[in-house]
Amino acid sequence: MNDITVRPMRREDADTILAIYQAGLDSGDASLETQAPTWTEFDAGRLPEHRYVAVDDSGTALGWIAVSPVSTRRVYAGVVEHSVYVDPTQQGRGIARLLLTTLIAATEAAGIWTIQSGVFPENTASLALHTRTGFRVVGTRERVARQHGRWRDVVLLERRSPVII
Repeated sequence: MNDITVRPMRREDADTILAIYQAGLDSGDASLETQAPTWTEFDAGRLPEHRYVAVDDSGTALGWIAVSPVSTRRVYAGVVEHSVYVDPTQQGRGIARLLLTTLIAATEAAGIWTIQSGVFPENTASLALHTRTGFRVVGTRERVARQHGRWRDVVLLERRSPVII
């Protein structure tokens, strides 16, 4: 992992970020979405101060993480939902964990007390990653939506900051 660093996401990362996103969507176990958004849509839906990419020595993006607000109400300003995606050819190298630990530190420094995520039960690698980084299962939203003609469950996970009380 010495050859991988994490830095803030930039506009010039857009094509690679969206390609990694689409590859995750194509796997069928990353999201209920089936088509990556345009960069304008992606940019509008995520908080600009909590977007990161993992890059190799040449600066190539290998994965990304970003958060969205869960509500526009001010009382929920400290609660975000995150997404993390890694290039399929780079999975298993600890990139998602590096991105997630970076995000946790940054959000806590910004006063965010809860990070949540929805993960398919079939995505055991993501569930294990979240457990290792302090997330807990809140519950399972059964048959929350249909994807490719079948009902999908989503496991709701959250991490409450032990720093922000």
